[in-house]
Amino acid sequence: MVNLSSFIAFHARRTPDRPALKYRGEEISYAAFDTRIRKTAGWLATQGIGSGDVVAVLMKNSAAFLELVFAISHLGAVFLPINFRLSRDEVGYIAGNAGARLLIVDDELAGNAAGAEIVVLDEPAQQSVTHLAGVAPPAPMYVRAPSDLMRLMYTSGTTDRPKGVMLSYDNFYWKSADQTIALALSADTRLLVVGPLYHVGALDLPGIAVLWHGGFIHIERNFEPETALAAIAEDKLNAAWFAPVMTTAMLTCPTRDRYDVSSLKWAIGGGEKTPEVRIRAFSELFRNARYIDAYGLTETVGGDTFMEKGREIEKIGSTGRAIAHVEIEIRDEDGNKLPANVNGEICLRGPKITRGYWRDPDKTASAFFGDWFRSGDVGYLDEEGFLYLTDRKKDMIISGGENIASSEVERVIYELAEVREVAVIGLRDARWGEKPVAIVVLAEGASLDLPALTAHCRTRLASFKVPKQLFIRDSLPRNPSGKILKRVLRAELETVA
Repeated sequence: MVNLSSFIAFHARRTPDRPALKYRGEEISYAAFDTRIRKTAGWLATQGIGSGDVVAVLMKNSAAFLELVFAISHLGAVFLPINFRLSRDEVGYIAGNAGARLLIVDDELAGNAAGAEIVVLDEPAQQSVTHLAGVAPPAPMYVRAPSDLMRLMYTSGTTDRPKGVMLSYDNFYWKSADQTIALALSADTRLLVVGPLYHVGALDLPGIAVLWHGGFIHIERNFEPETALAAIAEDKLNAAWFAPVMTTAMLTCPTRDRYDVSSLKWAIGGGEKTPEVRIRAFSELFRNARYIDAYGLTETVGGDTFMEKGREIEKIGSTGRAIAHVEIEIRDEDGNKLPANVNGEICLRGPKITRGYWRDPDKTASAFFGDWFRSGDVGYLDEEGFLYLTDRKKDMIISGGENIASSEVERVIYELAEVREVAVIGLRDARWGEKPVAIVVLAEGASLDLPALTAHCRTRLASFKVPKQLFIRDSLPRNPSGKILKRVLRAELETVA
């Protein structure tokens, strides 16, 4: 029995009073959560939902969100989380492309709902969907097979129109098993969830795998740095996933030293190369915790590599080595395997990797070299198998026939104390084809101009890699995993550069 609700029922029988979740001050035991799942599934059945139906949710974090994750599985239906930051047209496209039968939406987001029959959740229903259930009887559990479709997750669209990633039950369970090995997950794991649950970072890294073990999840509706620090202190949380921008916000929070965060043992980061200065600052605030750089994709349910304990500084810039049941190779454009320390496309193989894209055989075919998934990311493996990211393929700048890895330039710019965040992109240039430009978020009270930036970069980089323009911004656009949306920056700056 691989239905997700089966392991909640297991813990409800064995340790009924053990807390499973906490949301807005309410602790929910495994027995109570099991009851909520069955009642929510019964309500979904009254809405006409059955095996194989796609149910979309457009919701912020809540206890109700996780009730729906498990209740939809309980019925044998397919769960479709949608980014709540999307426009109505984008939501409509995703729900329509997926063939969603139902779209469940928080009341504050109802104006963006489209593409399916809509059910709106008010605040009590966000605390528990069972507020809508009335006298609907609890639903029986539907038997699922490992290869059955469990979830659809649409890619964030950093380079293209969103694609529906198909994730099966065996993808989820192999992911959970590998993370159990890499992170030592157990019933004692107490996870802080502050990232958006519609994304693999919050839902899967390690996310609901903690409940597989009988652990505890503290859910915050939105991320606020002080609230996150307070939650760690109050509930003695020992694990977390943070997007890079979240880590930065906590490290610079004026009240950070008021909270006892000594319980935290690890936090997974990633999404971009983590500068050494940020890793050291993290260790100063969270003195008992290690910062785990990681690499993963929506198509792999996240977490394909993790940095190993004690090697963070030695292997600075690396996202670690592959987990137990994932293989990684670097390949050229023709699919040929490349040797160590040679840049190419990162390709992955293993049982946690998607079988393809929903209703899109052409994109599915182009995403694989045989049974190796093509990530679209550029990087290399060193002699020990540690992965180093170089760039998104479509983020590679080509200037005068020379390839410029934007991340290489960014690492140099991060050496400047004046810089809090930076993105380097290529803009069209009549002479060179493209020119590198830098978009910088300054540290508090700092200033920076192009001559100073140029002088610094020229000491570290070939002249053709030095940014030709500097733009100062208050923030950088990012997707939920923390990756900078360079396509957004290109679109904005092409008109002014």
